[in-house]
Amino acid sequence: MRTFYNVIIYLVSFGLHIAALFSKKLALFISGRKDVFKILEKKISAADKTIWFHCASLGEFEQGVPIMEAVKKIKPNHKIIVSFFSPSGFENKKNTPLADAVVYLPIDTAINARKFISAITPTLAIFVKYEFWPNYLFELQKKNIPTLLVSGVFRKNQIFFKSYGGFMRRALGTFNHFFLQDKDSETLLKGIGIKQTTVSGDTRFDRVSHQIEIDNTLKFAAEFKQNSVCIVCGSTWQEDENVLIDYINSAPDTVKFIIAPHKIESDKIAAFTTKIVKKTVLHSAIDEVNISEYNVLIIDCIGLLTKLYNYADIAYVGGAMGKTGLHNILEPATFGVPIVIGKNFDAFPEAIRLRDLAGLFAVKNAAEANEILSKLVNDEHFRNKTGMIAGHFVNNNTGATKTIVNWISHKLK
Repeated sequence: MRTFYNVIIYLVSFGLHIAALFSKKLALFISGRKDVFKILEKKISAADKTIWFHCASLGEFEQGVPIMEAVKKIKPNHKIIVSFFSPSGFENKKNTPLADAVVYLPIDTAINARKFISAITPTLAIFVKYEFWPNYLFELQKKNIPTLLVSGVFRKNQIFFKSYGGFMRRALGTFNHFFLQDKDSETLLKGIGIKQTTVSGDTRFDRVSHQIEIDNTLKFAAEFKQNSVCIVCGSTWQEDENVLIDYINSAPDTVKFIIAPHKIESDKIAAFTTKIVKKTVLHSAIDEVNISEYNVLIIDCIGLLTKLYNYADIAYVGGAMGKTGLHNILEPATFGVPIVIGKNFDAFPEAIRLRDLAGLFAVKNAAEANEILSKLVNDEHFRNKTGMIAGHFVNNNTGATKTIVNWISHKLK
């Protein structure tokens, strides 16, 4: 089976090189991997002690941040290496001060795995949430390098729990310990004989809980909001915008909207703006106008969303109306803000839990979006109660980082 897997990996790699000729994102995926070993040779010496974090993309990096910060404190003589699978993660965090080296993870061939592990010689490897690359895992096991999964989530439809998933189960068995988000994941792993588990929770709760301790002031946001009820729509895709547009256009003028699209693409932003009948301004143009006179502010830059939630009375979090994946609901929740999302959130346990607590509402279409947004806007008591539930949800679920770091401290004495 391992031979078959390696053949498939080589075929996929060849196919990606061809597809990259027609896709900018895949072109980054391929070209970014060409300099991995040059970067490592420049930044990591044979004498260095290192800890390796692998993150699939940007969201997983954010989950890893609290652990990276803690590890830097308890192991200041270790260098931190962060690898990404996707361009969106690498391109956004390639200059992060948390890491001594940030690289793409080379494709999971046996040769790449041996070369990469030999180049970084980690004393500990930490995989965040998911991505299980067998050749890397077997190589780490071969070299007796402790390997953890943190903030892990498993679902019964994954290959590990199928009759034909033996090879991937063997790869999963190489982990020294699993720190999991929920009890269901632990039950699934124990069902296939994996017992080295701890239900520690999601490190994102620790990450976002610190957000309210820093300065979240954005002068332009305060000038825009004034005394209005403000709905911040974060990381929206076209499917989300299609559901929101009716309410945006029909809402009272006492309601203001800050919309931060997931992708900053001028043509798509322009197309969306033409559908809005309210007075609308782009963030890039705010110096030219009196921003308080506008009803809709569209953020055409990156890096502001987390602080923008500080100005939200209601948050709509994008990604779940389509199939791209729900974005981070904990960022607005930590500010005590009621949250609305789309319908496709079954793979996000934090959203399910918060929905069950009545701190989050999922909508299927524009009519449902109009109904819940109207209720949240018009009923201040309901809005405040729902937001309080969301805030308590974050505060009551912190602590995963401490559990994980305690394990690391004992392991790396």
